[in-house]
Amino acid sequence: MHEISPNHPRYHSLILREKMAQAFKEGILADTALIAHGRGEAFDYILGEKTTLPAMKAIEAASATLLLAKIPVISVNGNTAVLAAEDVVKLAHLLSARIEINLFYRTPQRVVKVEELLKKAGAKEVLGKEGDEHVSVEGLEGPRSRAHPQGVHQADVVLVPLEDGDRAQALVASGKKVITIDLNPLSRTAQTASITIVDNLVRVIPLLIQEMEKLKECSREELEEVIKEFDNNKNISESLNLIAQHFKKS
Repeated sequence: MHEISPNHPRYHSLILREKMAQAFKEGILADTALIAHGRGEAFDYILGEKTTLPAMKAIEAASATLLLAKIPVISVNGNTAVLAAEDVVKLAHLLSARIEINLFYRTPQRVVKVEELLKKAGAKEVLGKEGDEHVSVEGLEGPRSRAHPQGVHQADVVLVPLEDGDRAQALVASGKKVITIDLNPLSRTAQTASITIVDNLVRVIPLLIQEMEKLKECSREELEEVIKEFDNNKNISESLNLIAQHFKKS
């Protein structure tokens, strides 16, 4: 890794960039993962590299939805594993949720490396491994259609950070509540999901954990009220307004 001074104004962002570059060199990530990260980084910069009010509203609604879920599953791709494996494992433990590997560019080698990252972070069980049985998500073809029978296929609520649009659409069409974390509010994933958190994954997962700790004492009725009051389309519009304001100030 390159030496980055903690005094650099974008220190945290540059550290994440280095982690991604190193993970690509180690064969954990496909080259296109770096492009996706760079695109998200641009939106994060525009949003001030901080969690906005619309993002916090979405985090609250997502937390209530996950707490009410019968079978919550966290779908993990390479970028998510590299950037937030430990926090994903903590969240899964808090929810008693299953973790399932789903890679856009799936190879046996990359699946093994992502599994190793998650196990090193403390995951006891990881679904979607090489050799695991799987069923196809209707409307998808190839490796992206894979869903573990006891994981995403069975889930009523799926948290899919950094998902691709086709898969997010297919999961929603199959009747699941899909929660996504996507810095681009205009992506198909963001536009399709049941709840869209327009924020950086590395900030969101710890905030979800914190919010769930706060909401877990609430009654079912109170949690349902939190969800009922949330409007995903309106919330995405508020994030877009913040982006527009950034350019008006420039």
